Parts: sequence; C-alpha cells; structure tokens
Amino acid sequence: MSQKTIGVVATTAAGRRAADVLAAAWPSEARVYGGASELRTAFAECDAVVAFLAVGAAVRSLAPVLGHKSTDAAVVCVDESLRHAVAVLGGHHGANELAERVSALLGSTPVITTASDAAGAQALDSYGADLGFTVANPELLAPVGAALLSGAAVAVVGADNWPLPALSVVEGEAGAEAAIAISDLAEAEGLVYRPKSLVVGVGASRGVTADEVLDAVDRALAAGGLSAASVARLASVDAKADEPGILEAARRRGWQVVFHPAEQLAKIEVPNPSEVVLAEVGTPSVAEAAARYDGANRPLAELIVPKTKSVPTTDVAPMATAAIARLTPRGRLALIGLGPGARDLLPPRAVAELRRASVVIGLDQYLDQIRDLLRPGTEIRATGLGSEEARARDAVETARRGRAVALVGSGDSGLYAMASPALDLFAELDDVDVVGVPGITASLAAANILGAPLGHDHAVISLSDLHTPWPAIERRVTAAAQGDFVTVFYNPRSKGRDWQLGHALDILRQHRPPTTPVGCVRDASRPGERGWISTLSNFDPADVDMYTIVLVGSSHTRVAAGRMVTPRGYTWSGA
Repeated sequence: MSQKTIGVVATTAAGRRAADVLAAAWPSEARVYGGASELRTAFAECDAVVAFLAVGAAVRSLAPVLGHKSTDAAVVCVDESLRHAVAVLGGHHGANELAERVSALLGSTPVITTASDAAGAQALDSYGADLGFTVANPELLAPVGAALLSGAAVAVVGADNWPLPALSVVEGEAGAEAAIAISDLAEAEGLVYRPKSLVVGVGASRGVTADEVLDAVDRALAAGGLSAASVARLASVDAKADEPGILEAARRRGWQVVFHPAEQLAKIEVPNPSEVVLAEVGTPSVAEAAARYDGANRPLAELIVPKTKSVPTTDVAPMATAAIARLTPRGRLALIGLGPGARDLLPPRAVAELRRASVVIGLDQYLDQIRDLLRPGTEIRATGLGSEEARARDAVETARRGRAVALVGSGDSGLYAMASPALDLFAELDDVDVVGVPGITASLAAANILGAPLGHDHAVISLSDLHTPWPAIERRVTAAAQGDFVTVFYNPRSKGRDWQLGHALDILRQHRPPTTPVGCVRDASRPGERGWISTLSNFDPADVDMYTIVLVGSSHTRVAAGRMVTPRGYTWSGA
C-alpha cells in the first residue's frame, strides 16, 4: 500500500507557522503547498488536505472539481487563530479523524458535523470498512442511515459472526422499516455489505489461459449463488505459482492470489480427491483443498461449492477447475487498560477500540468510568470483584464466536490486569485477532506525582498473596533489595492482609540506609489524590491501603525540593 499524503495549504504567516508544526509531526505524510491558489493542486494530488483557510473560501475554490465523497480527498479547514479544525469534506473518509489529529497538535477544537458522529453512532458508509466490506448499493446508505438515527426499526441480517462495531438497531425483521444485510450471496435484500468471505481454490493444467481460469471461477460462483465482490483471494498449490493464466486472472479481477505447499493441502479432507492430481503435484486435491486452507493453525474454511470445471471454447478437455470455501470470520479481542482513572490519561487508542467494539466486558466500577464513550447498541457485561477468570473466559469465548470484544481493566492491561488471564486461555489454534492497547499504569502515575523516583532500574511487585504464595513474593522482594532496585509495591495492605508490607520493608531495611525515601500516592489521578514522602525508618504501613502505591527508593534515591529523584546514572556527570 502506498504512503498516504496530506497536503498542507497555508497563505498567512500564522498559517505557515502552523503548517510547519504539522509538517514536522508528519514528515512522511505532509506535503506543504504555497498558498490558496494551490488548494486545487493539493486536492488533486493528495489523499487529504489541511487548509489554513476560511471554510467558505475553500468550498468556493473546490466546488467545480468535486467528484464523489468516496474518491475525493478529505478536507479539513483551520481558522487563522487555530481555534477550530473543521471537517469540511469526506468526514467518514478521513476528514473527521484528520480534524482530531490536527487538533491534538495545534490545540484546536475539532468540528465534526456528520450526523452519526454527532449522535455517537457508527457511520454506515464506513461500517466494516476495516474488514474489507464493500457496499453493494450505496444509494441506500442515506435512507437507512436516517432510519437508524431516527430510532426506526432496522433489521440486521448476517452480522452475528463478524467482529463489527455496535449498531443501535431493533433486532428482527418483523415490522422493520429498513434492512441491513452482510452477505456474500448474489441475491440479498436491503443495504447490502459484501464481506471478503470467499476463497476460490483453482486447479489448472500447464498453459491454461486467464479466460479459462475465470470461466471456472464464474461457474463456481454462479453454482453457489455467490457474489464476486465477496472473493477475498484465489488460492492454488505452490507448483502453480508461476502459472501465467492464474496470475493474469487474479490481476484482472483485482484479487490477491496465494499458493500453498502441496504437503499442507494433502492433509485436508475434500469430497473429490484425485490420484492423477496426487501423482502430478503431490496432493490429491488442489482446488478444493486450496479453497479450504487458511494457513497453519487456522480453522479450515467451509467448502460450499465443490470442484467445478471450466468449459473451454474449443473441443479440448477442460484445463481449469475452481472450488469455493467460506472463511470463518476471525473475532477481535481488544485488551484495554483505562489508565489510572483520570479521563485525560485515557489513551486515545483505547477510546477508538472501545468505540470499535460491540461487546465490552469488565469490572463494573471500571465500566462506569467509560459508559459515555461507548456507541449506542454496545452490549455491556459488567461483573464484580473477584471474577477475573470468568471475565477473561467470557471475553475469549465471545471473540471466538466472531464478535468484536473489548476486555477492560485499569492501568495497563498487561500489568496485574486482564491481558494475562485472557491470553492464557488460548491454545495453539489462532482464531482471534488480538489488539493490545497500552495504558498508563498506577505506578507511573504515582511516580510522576512524587517526582522522578523511577529514573533508573526498578522492580514492580504485588504484595497480594491471594494468587501468589508468600514465599515466592518474599524471594522477589529479597532479590530487589539485594539488587538495589527502586521497588514499587502494588496491593500493599488491606484489612485481611495487614502484615505483608511491614515484612517487605524489613527486608529492604537490611540492604538500604534508614534515610532511603519512601513515597506513597493514594488514588493517583483520581478525586482525593494524596501523595507524601517518608523514609524507611519513619514509614508507618498503617497509613496505606489497597488504593495506595508505595515506592521505595534505591540507595541512590534522594529527595530534592520535596520530590523523589533517582539519578539516571549513578555516575551521571551532567555532560
């Protein structure tokens, strides 16, 4: 895929300064143009345009050259004072996202006026776009979208097993005013989305023409009542990787073509194996097996059209066969850390994944923090404390059924949170796309409140012995003490566990001076946040609880102007 280009057009000195900011931030994307007279040039040459112009001026300039919203460059206009970044053209084709990106760099307010975005709903013209969906009848986008936004009953057929974002719909076809269908069948009703769900396996004799390959393919599609728009790729055996007719057939239709090892195809059960084919290429089936094979550790696709022969135009034997299999949609599991609690510390990527999901699973108190970010129609599964394994299993099983799932925790999902129990449930079968979203941990939030205590090597240890035996925790604390690591304690003390922190500090006292700083932060980044600094000799464990992070300095950590500091290098010279 070629690099996307963003044209940046500025006329005034203020605009040129802002354009320089964008160009510096996007060195591989931005292309700076001289002034308003070059707006049309940028519009024609780039995938998107940021114009430091009034909206009216930009619209008047571009109006004569506008084509279709799906092919025109997206356009964002920024006013002279940089107060607003307005998505003017192509909102759902990049302008809305670009307005957000520009605003993040310039401190502007993004102005997005598309109806679905104003309502927080999923835009239909980009529904399933990241899965490769295409719209068969785009003329229905506007009326069906209007029905959705007005709360009318809209029937959705075929979405159950696809990892799609949530739609606020009334399920069922009875009394529906509009219909949405996700279908690879040639005949489908309503607003039809074509998923890339079909793999066409191709077998061919040497010297086969592209016309004959496509004849076999089209006959197989017709036999199954299937749409060519849903073909994800052609597939064959690796012995045919240099067959011009197959390569040309794929090129003509714009389809990907892949070739698989004969030894892999030979393992796949098919209805029409051939000893002749086995002797020739090392597998008893090419077309049917290649259609079903989706790579090692992937589920086999379901064969829906068996081997179909081409009909040559001359009186010779058929030289091509085609078979079609339907892929099993891969679910999506986003592992999301919400950060330490403050909304402005929630990563933008986490927000995007929350809005990408149709099912959101997490601890009830965490989900309460982000309910307003979820799209209408999102299924929310909230559970209480102590249900980590059940939440993880629910998320994995739901994703394996083809849904788009967000599994939510605090901080970073990989640190004492939900990523580990979820990923631990996967066996060798690779049947779900997993997306990890980094989050700001409580330890990082606390460290920044205290100063810079993590300036050098450090260890993070949980003192909860609910899942880890205390002797193992004790060994880890001892190793951190002997290694002179700054040590961060999670879960330091609760009503039922009131002695572990004191014992851990006693271990550290054996290896560090009594003046070693100890920093604590309770409710980091949340209402009631409180931080304080003590020393190993004066620290009282009774002052902390489960909402507190405790950071014990190394022998080199000191307090400077009321802040904890661990030097970046113990022999740091400042040079």
